[in-house]
Amino acid sequence: MDPIGLQLGTRNLWSWLVRLLSKDPEWLNSKMKFFLPNTDLDSRNETSDPEQRIILQLRKLHVQGLATWQSFIHCVCMELEVPLDLEVPLLSTWGCDDGLTSQLGAEEKSQRESQLHRGEDWSCRGRKELAKKYLQLLRTSALQRYGSRIPGSGQPHAFHQAYVPPILRRATAPLDTRGGAIMGNPRVEDGTDVSISDLFNTRTNKGPRVTILLGKAGMGKTTLAHRLCQKWAEGQLDCFQALFLFEFRQLNLITRFLTLPQLLFDLYLSPESDPDAVFQYLEDNADQVLLIFDGLDEALQPCSSTDPEDPDGPGPVLALFSGLCHGTLLPGCWVLATSRPGKLPACLPSEAAVVHMLGFDGPRVEEYVNCFFSTQSSREGALGELQTNGRLRSLCAVPALCQVACLCLHHLLPDHAPGQSAALLPTMTQLYMQMVLALSPRGHLPTTSLLGLGEVALKSLETGKVTFYARDIPPPLMAFGATHSLLTSFCICTGPGHQQTGYAFTHFNLQEFLAALHLMASPKVDEDLLTQHVTLNSRWVLRTGPKAKLDLSDHLPTFLAGLASCTCRPFLSHMAQRGEDWVGTKQAAVVQALKKLATRKLTGPKVVELLHCVNETQEPELASLTAQSLPYQLPFHNFSLTYTDLAVLTNILEHREAPIHLDFEGCTLEPHCPEALVGCEQIENLSFKSRKCGDAFAEVLSRSLPTMGRLQMLGLAGSKITARGISHLVKALPLCPQLEEVSFQDNQLNDQVVLNIVEVLPHLPRLRKLDLSGNNICVSTLLCLTKVAVTCPTISMLQAREADLIFLLSPPKETTAELQRAPDLQESDGQRKEAQSRSLTLRLQKCQLQVHDAETLIALLREGPHLEEVDLSGNQLEDEGCRLMAEAVSQLHITRKLDLSDNGLSVAGVHCVLRAVHACWTLTDLHISLLHKTVVFMFAQDPEQQEGSQNRAAFLDSLMLQMPSELPLSSRRMRLTHCGLQAKHLEQLCKALGGSCHLGHLHLDFSGNALGDEGAARLAQLLPGLGALQSLNLSENGLSLDAVLGLARCFSTLQWVFHLDISFERQRILLRGEKTGRGIWTTGSLPDLPAAAELSGFRWRCTPRSLCLTECPLEPLTLTRLCATLEVCPGPLEIQLSCEVLSDKSLETLLHCLPQLPQLSLLQLSQTALSPRSPFLLADIFSLCPRVKKVDLRSLHHSTLHFRSNEEQEGVCCGFTGCSLSQEHVESLCWLLSKCEDLSQVDLSVNLLGDGGIRSVLECLPRVPISGSLDLSHNNASQESALCLVETLSSCPRVQEASVNLGSKQSFQIHFSKEDQAGKTLRLSECSFRPEHVSRLAAGLSQSLQLMELMLTQCCLGQEQLTTLLSLVQRPAGLFSLRVQEPWVDQAGVLSLLEVCAQASGNVTEISISETQQQLHVQLEFPRQEENPEAVALRLAHCDLGTHHSLLVRQLMETCARLQQLSLSQVNLCEDGDSSSLLLRSLLLSLSELKKFRLTSSRVSTEGLAHLASGLGHCHHLEELEWSNTEFDEEGTKALMRALEEKWMLKRLDLSHLLLNGSTLDLLTRGLSHMTLLQSLRLNRNSIGDVDCCHLSEALRAATSLEELDLSYNQIGDAGVGYLATILPRLPELRKIDLSANSISPAGGVKLAESLALCRCLEELMLGCNDLGDHTALELAQELPQHLRVLRCPAPENNLAEGVPRFCKGLPLLRRIDLVSCKIDNQTAKLLTSSFTLCPALEVILLSWNLLGDEAAAELAQVLPRMGRLKRVDLEKNQITARGAWLLAEGLAQSSVQVIRLWNNNIPCNVAQSLQSQEPRLDFAFFDNQPQAHWGT
Repeated sequence: MDPIGLQLGTRNLWSWLVRLLSKDPEWLNSKMKFFLPNTDLDSRNETSDPEQRIILQLRKLHVQGLATWQSFIHCVCMELEVPLDLEVPLLSTWGCDDGLTSQLGAEEKSQRESQLHRGEDWSCRGRKELAKKYLQLLRTSALQRYGSRIPGSGQPHAFHQAYVPPILRRATAPLDTRGGAIMGNPRVEDGTDVSISDLFNTRTNKGPRVTILLGKAGMGKTTLAHRLCQKWAEGQLDCFQALFLFEFRQLNLITRFLTLPQLLFDLYLSPESDPDAVFQYLEDNADQVLLIFDGLDEALQPCSSTDPEDPDGPGPVLALFSGLCHGTLLPGCWVLATSRPGKLPACLPSEAAVVHMLGFDGPRVEEYVNCFFSTQSSREGALGELQTNGRLRSLCAVPALCQVACLCLHHLLPDHAPGQSAALLPTMTQLYMQMVLALSPRGHLPTTSLLGLGEVALKSLETGKVTFYARDIPPPLMAFGATHSLLTSFCICTGPGHQQTGYAFTHFNLQEFLAALHLMASPKVDEDLLTQHVTLNSRWVLRTGPKAKLDLSDHLPTFLAGLASCTCRPFLSHMAQRGEDWVGTKQAAVVQALKKLATRKLTGPKVVELLHCVNETQEPELASLTAQSLPYQLPFHNFSLTYTDLAVLTNILEHREAPIHLDFEGCTLEPHCPEALVGCEQIENLSFKSRKCGDAFAEVLSRSLPTMGRLQMLGLAGSKITARGISHLVKALPLCPQLEEVSFQDNQLNDQVVLNIVEVLPHLPRLRKLDLSGNNICVSTLLCLTKVAVTCPTISMLQAREADLIFLLSPPKETTAELQRAPDLQESDGQRKEAQSRSLTLRLQKCQLQVHDAETLIALLREGPHLEEVDLSGNQLEDEGCRLMAEAVSQLHITRKLDLSDNGLSVAGVHCVLRAVHACWTLTDLHISLLHKTVVFMFAQDPEQQEGSQNRAAFLDSLMLQMPSELPLSSRRMRLTHCGLQAKHLEQLCKALGGSCHLGHLHLDFSGNALGDEGAARLAQLLPGLGALQSLNLSENGLSLDAVLGLARCFSTLQWVFHLDISFERQRILLRGEKTGRGIWTTGSLPDLPAAAELSGFRWRCTPRSLCLTECPLEPLTLTRLCATLEVCPGPLEIQLSCEVLSDKSLETLLHCLPQLPQLSLLQLSQTALSPRSPFLLADIFSLCPRVKKVDLRSLHHSTLHFRSNEEQEGVCCGFTGCSLSQEHVESLCWLLSKCEDLSQVDLSVNLLGDGGIRSVLECLPRVPISGSLDLSHNNASQESALCLVETLSSCPRVQEASVNLGSKQSFQIHFSKEDQAGKTLRLSECSFRPEHVSRLAAGLSQSLQLMELMLTQCCLGQEQLTTLLSLVQRPAGLFSLRVQEPWVDQAGVLSLLEVCAQASGNVTEISISETQQQLHVQLEFPRQEENPEAVALRLAHCDLGTHHSLLVRQLMETCARLQQLSLSQVNLCEDGDSSSLLLRSLLLSLSELKKFRLTSSRVSTEGLAHLASGLGHCHHLEELEWSNTEFDEEGTKALMRALEEKWMLKRLDLSHLLLNGSTLDLLTRGLSHMTLLQSLRLNRNSIGDVDCCHLSEALRAATSLEELDLSYNQIGDAGVGYLATILPRLPELRKIDLSANSISPAGGVKLAESLALCRCLEELMLGCNDLGDHTALELAQELPQHLRVLRCPAPENNLAEGVPRFCKGLPLLRRIDLVSCKIDNQTAKLLTSSFTLCPALEVILLSWNLLGDEAAAELAQVLPRMGRLKRVDLEKNQITARGAWLLAEGLAQSSVQVIRLWNNNIPCNVAQSLQSQEPRLDFAFFDNQPQAHWGT
């Protein structure tokens, strides 16, 4: 009996177990391989007795420990036919933790001793022999592992079948060692498979030999690593003597530091003796050593790219790996590392070779299936399923999934009919589900074991643990995993002589599936925990740090999504032992989580992960949501994509309606990937950019393209494609007629291939762009392509520049039906449609073209279409080639530009070019700069090309007919800059230019040359021979000051010179003609405008000549010589001078020379520093030169002198602002100004006068004859200056008005009249008067008898101070008005304000109170007349008031006895009960002279209103009464209407906003019938209807004096208009009528028009917001009376496009016309603007929100100068462009219009800014920023 059996006391049980295993020794061998991976089953030391062999094997299993033995016993009971009477004691005795005790100490001890004393002393043998034995031991160990043909439980099902290698592609881009990724695009060479042996033949003997094998999970990286070990063990890799294989998932368990010998010998295989000698041999033969590191992406330890201090010292495993890669350890060895793609460690060398593992293509899948299935029938059945099931076929592109698919097919095929795999195996998840179902052939699904393994799998994924020991997994689960090949085993060396057996799941995907199964089926997992695992992985990030853990859950979310499919619900219900509703809740949670992810913005890798998840769910709604949420531009950049990924993308896009753009850049793609896109109709743009795309890829792509019906853009750039691949694409392109853009950039295509591609252009009717950049073509091929561009009718541009080669096409508009016709029919149609309008742009830049190429090119282009642009810059044409091209321009039909820059042109060639182009009529601009290598010709359209644009701008053609016949119709610019031209070249140049002058106005630019003074003099002699130039630029020619000043003679010698602009320091010299703007310094801020700019209507002003001399030293002698030169200059003349500093001597010299220049109209000194004495010199100019009418000096740096012409005789303006003038300067300055007799305006603002200086100025005023205004603002004035002004007014009889603001505005202005006038007005604002100032202010007011009105705004006068002021002001006679605006007014109340008025010293004749506006107005009359006390007492007896109010009423009756006007606005008469209204009633009873009463926008109670009405009832002399905007109830309104009775004297009545119903309107009409003197009646917004209008009309029959009638915003309608129409002609004085917004239709409008035609005194007519219709509007317009001053009829309903009011008889008094939003167009505007000239009094024209364009702007611009009183034109929200705005600016320059509003027209911002800078009166802003006129204008 075996000792173990004796020790255990289980003799019978042991015997039974031995006999049972003796029946199946092969099964026992397989379990030995699983639990003891390194066991040698063929050892010669084993006994030959089978029973003893089994006993020995059981002993080996038993000594491994309790967990291993228990797992083995469970395998015995699970897999073998064990009788029940044996199974129960086996599990109870040896299958439990307490059924077996460890009694094997002696056995284990003996075994350890045998390991420690293995072998003898080898020191006597040679090191080489020791190394050879170790190498043989390595090979033997590998053979033991891979050589046995016994299918171990831990090995894959098909491991011992023929191996099918996946696709391997080598990348050529280097690694980025800093970021750990591949630099640039990971280019993979296509078409050259890398075999296993080729992996190690790509490097030379120098440097490290490192290969990185990248592949996604399931691609077979680990299998390939073991395959290499097996091939080496079998002797196939004979180039290597030693091979070591390490897996990082095992190395992660090693936490201690190791040396390289310890890594090789302690953790892999130890030599029998002398390890140092063996390692030395390995170092000496390192080039024959291969180290394989599997799972680099699983490494946990930190890695550094820097070399350690001691490379041979101990370190972490990853540091040893880094040393091996960089050659610091075992130099010359070969290293192969496998990893998933992503961020690689930084320790990898940049020169490492990168090989991509791309899985299986179709042939490889077929080969794998043939190897997997043993019978022919099963092979054919499996291949048939793959052919019919496209999704399953796409899954098989991943080798791991291919194996699972074969397992499932092996299980399904015998029991199911053919074609069922599409339903049973549609997704990767259901593949694994079917694999799990295959584990239960008896129909019993082991749910407990599966969920148990799933829990283990999930925990390991969460903790990053992928390797287990026997103690980590319960024995039943270990046995289950071993039985069904779910677990694999391996030996782990933890140290010298220490080995353990490790376990792991067969594959990561299997582990993830089981984890997902546990999450979905386990009752322990709720929905919240479940959805936490539904995440998307972007990319793998390198893990560092001691606590780092693996994150290998690539497919866990995918499996969760797959298990959320409805198809999996019964399976999950069975697994969970729960109902399908419970499972459905979990599935819904996963789907909901995916819906949230689908609506987020995701990166490319996450998008792919999401698509896989959505595809696994098989939920159409989720797929549709995901597809619609994908962005229009979907990029995939720099990560690996498989065929399966693209297949899933295609499946999801089937649920999308909108098109999509797919961009694959730098992605690793398999050659057969395009097959996955077959039939994808949603793809609109498809772009690939990668070196991996070669001929095989192109061939597959060519088969897919015709199936994409919506594809418009195809891009294949940066590939390795050759002529063979292009040939496939060229054949496919005609099958894609919808293509609009094709790009073959950077493909290194040769000449013939490029020509082959271009040949397909006629067959692509919609193509707009073909990009062939980055390919290799020669000049001859380029000329061939040019010929294609010339002959192909759809090509609009050919652009070639170095590597660029682009065709742009303009396909004709065709319908879809036309696209479906045959290509030859399309071609014939295209040729038939080709017209002369076709234009071609040709850009052949830097193409090495030479002279003979230019000749060929000219021959090609001569018979071609119109050429919009020809760019030949950067070639080698030289002088001859440039001459040929210049001579050919007149024959080549170039319409815009010819560029010959950078072609080696010389000075001699410049003359040739000029002579060659002199006869070209269309040339507008020639720019030649030899320094900058620029030669550019610009052309105008020829007459045939202009025909279309002239038809679109007929109004400009009509304007051109008005131009003088002598003016040419075009201008030409010749710029010969920086060409080194000297005086000797000028004569020849002028001869060449002479032929160009007769072709149009010539702009000549000689800037940047070397003409010098000699050249300037010579040019002045030659200029008359060139005719009338537009401009001449002589900048940067080295001219001296004498030569520059001599150019001023050109004003008299050359009639065309109007402007001479000189900047001496910068040597900028420009002579300009009459209409040339200063913008010639720069290019194009305004659009090119036709000759319409030269309208005769715009030439009424005499254009002055101007000299601008800046940055020039202005010495007295220089100024004297300049003025002498200008004496003969024709006038008018404007001089602008600028220098750094102008001395007093120079200024005096200049001023004394002014009388010698009678033609001078303007002298300006800008940005020129003047001395403090300059104001006095300038103030004396009026005596030196009486022609000066205005002097303006600002900040001692800017001064301007304006001169009057002979016909201007009055008004002199003088301004010295910011000149630091103080009190000491006042006397001298005023004395100088007093000598000027007609001084109109003086501006001394922004100086340092202070109170003393202002007082001095005020004292001098009587001696200074100012007739206009005096400005003393911003001079540090205080209350003293304001009071001094009040006191001075009495001594300045000519002061008409004065205003002072001591707040932020700091203004101090006085306005004068020419003669003494009464009625002065004084405005004081923010003066902060203190109480002591009140008496002084009152004294000054009492002395200034001519001061009629004082306005005090926020002057800090309280109620007490105001009362004091009113009581102190005393005058002998006359009226005095005081207006006060203070914050306390709105809080004081009516009673308090009346109490203030009661203290006035004179009789109060007017009181106005506005609480909201914080204003109080009181008018006093002097002397005060006391009333009879008895009469006062009698009236007071009728007042029922308290003591205080009685006293107030008595005072008011005394001071207000002569009150004529009482106005209360925005007051509250309810805040003190009815006291205010009672007091007002009492006051009204005593006001016998009251004529005007106003109560507007106020609050008053019904009882208070009754009091007021009662008081007003006794005011029989009332002439004006207003109760507008105040809410009354019906009783209050009736009381008011009763007060109107017997008011026969009433002239004006305003009841707007009162609700007038039947009863109240009856009272009103009854009162109106007696008001025969009524002149104005305003009843707007009173809800008056047509019936009410009838009664109102009858009441107005007696109002024959009525001048104004306002019934706007009521509802009188057509019936009401009919009643009005009968009485309007009977109102002879009617001048204004407003019937806006009264629902008047065309029928009522006709009656109104007939009636208004009889109102001959009508001046203002408002009919807005009525739908009158066009005919009515026209009829109204034709019958308008001539006295009309204001016309307003804006309304969108009034369309005046069919006819505009024709003011045939003219409206000489019309001041305002409002035609807003009347749909007026250009045609209508012509008649309208012509009518404006018949209205000379027009001040405001409102034409906004219409349809006016440039034609209307041109018409309006013509009439502006003829409308002398026009102030404002509103053209907002029309269709005016920059052209129209420019024309308006031209017209505005000759008119007095203050502003033209152009907001929201079609004018670019930059153009608007430019126009506004030149003409500030053009307003483009949203808000009305109407500019104010300057004081001197």
